[in-house]
Amino acid sequence: ACVVALLVLKLRLCTFVARLAIIRIAPETRSAEDLIRGSLAMHDLAIARALHVLCVVLWIGGVAMVTLVLVPGVTGEPDAFSRFESIERRFASQSKITVPLAGLSGFYMVWRLDLWARFAEPRFWWMHAMVAVWLIFTAVLFVLEPLVLHNWFRSRASRDPRGTMLLIQRFHWVLLALSLLTVAGAVAGNHGGF
Repeated sequence: ACVVALLVLKLRLCTFVARLAIIRIAPETRSAEDLIRGSLAMHDLAIARALHVLCVVLWIGGVAMVTLVLVPGVTGEPDAFSRFESIERRFASQSKITVPLAGLSGFYMVWRLDLWARFAEPRFWWMHAMVAVWLIFTAVLFVLEPLVLHNWFRSRASRDPRGTMLLIQRFHWVLLALSLLTVAGAVAGNHGGF
C-alpha cells in the first residue's frame, strides 16, 4: 500500500511539474486554467481506453481459456458437455458484461476523437475487424446462444458427445483466431504499424 501511495504521489508531482513547465515555456498561449481543463478533459479518454482494454482482456482471455484449456480438458469425458456447459456459463455471465462495455467504450472513443473517417480507409482495417468481432460475439451471446445454439448443442451432445465437443472446439478456435488477429492488428495499428 505504501509503494502504491508513493507511486501516486510521484505521478501527481510529475504532472504538476509538467504543467508548470508548459506554463513557463508558453505563458502567452495557455493559461493554467486552460491546462487544467484540458488535462481533465483527457481523463475521460484515459478512462474509456482503460475500460476498453480491461474488457477486451477479460473477454478474449476467457475465449482463449475456454478454447485452449476447458474444451480440451473435458473432451472425451463421459459428461463432457454438461461440465463444459456449467463452466462456460460462468464465463458467459461475465462476457455479457465485458462485451457490451467493450463496445460502448470503443464507440465512445471513436465518437469523442471523431475517428469516423478511419472506417473509410483500408489501412484502418483493424477498426472494421474490431466492430466485426464485437458484432459476432454480441450476436452469439445475446441472440444465437440463448435462442438457438444452447438447445441445438444439447440435443446434438445427447446423440454424439465427442463429435459435439469437437465441433464446439472448432467453433471456439475460429473465434479465438479472429479475435487474436484483431487484437494484434488494433495494437499494431494504434502504434503506427500500418
